[in-house]
Amino acid sequence: MELRVLKYFLMAAREENITKAANLLHVTQPTLSRQLMQLEEELGVKLFQRSNHSIILTEDGMLLKRRAQEIVSLAEKTEREFQNRGEELAGEIAIGCGETGNMSFLSERMAEFRRKHPLVRFQIHSAGADDIKERMEKGLSDIGLLMEPVDIGRYEFIRMPGREQWGVLVREDSPLAGRTSVAPEDLLRTPLIMAKREQVQLELANWFGDVYESLEIAATYNLLLNAMNMVRHGVGAALCFRLDGDYSGLSFVPFEPRLEAGAVLAWKKAQTVSTATGEFIRFIKEYIRGISGNAG
Repeated sequence: MELRVLKYFLMAAREENITKAANLLHVTQPTLSRQLMQLEEELGVKLFQRSNHSIILTEDGMLLKRRAQEIVSLAEKTEREFQNRGEELAGEIAIGCGETGNMSFLSERMAEFRRKHPLVRFQIHSAGADDIKERMEKGLSDIGLLMEPVDIGRYEFIRMPGREQWGVLVREDSPLAGRTSVAPEDLLRTPLIMAKREQVQLELANWFGDVYESLEIAATYNLLLNAMNMVRHGVGAALCFRLDGDYSGLSFVPFEPRLEAGAVLAWKKAQTVSTATGEFIRFIKEYIRGISGNAG
């Protein structure tokens, strides 16, 4: 498979129309049709259901679309890493970020790093820890900001300085909104919106103890923004970290007994990273070593 043909395929899949895709690619319609048919012959599958006016991906086509997006993204990322390789540090650093207050710490360091190296740019992908690790395995992300608990046996990592506080996010008209804390028993009669990740659910199950099996789970989430939306519209109360941001109309109530979690900045062991990524990792290490020394 040629990279050029995969880009043709992705454009056709996006537009669902051969003529429109060909115009955007600046090729003729017969040329594009022939390239797509040759791709189907090469793979031995049918990628599109064709009609007079549109094309729709088959199940095999949807699988190829996911793989092609990864391949094209990785190729483009590699090209950018080799661009501007002069004396001044340049390039792109791809970071997968979970939802953590440590993102504020990381953003401050990114700003400082760019003041020193303005030709470096960052690509941020927000996702849960499992998705971030998958992107690192595929080479789509260089570094991952991961919330614990998380298995980092395959990774080098830097422990972030901040700790995250668990609690429940409720509407301001909830009976829980005015409280200074909530205990496990306080949430028994409240529909809850739970983090989707299994390791996080186990952590919460340990905190709830015997009452965990009696909880009413109304929904699960992987990114807090959507969970906040569900809370606002009455789906339930979200079990989550306290994060910086707009909590308009909502109230965060911490757990008691207190439950906290850490975060790590991780990258694959024994993997050659770009010069820009390596310099950024060293920059973060030195900064954290400095503040740890001052604290001691």
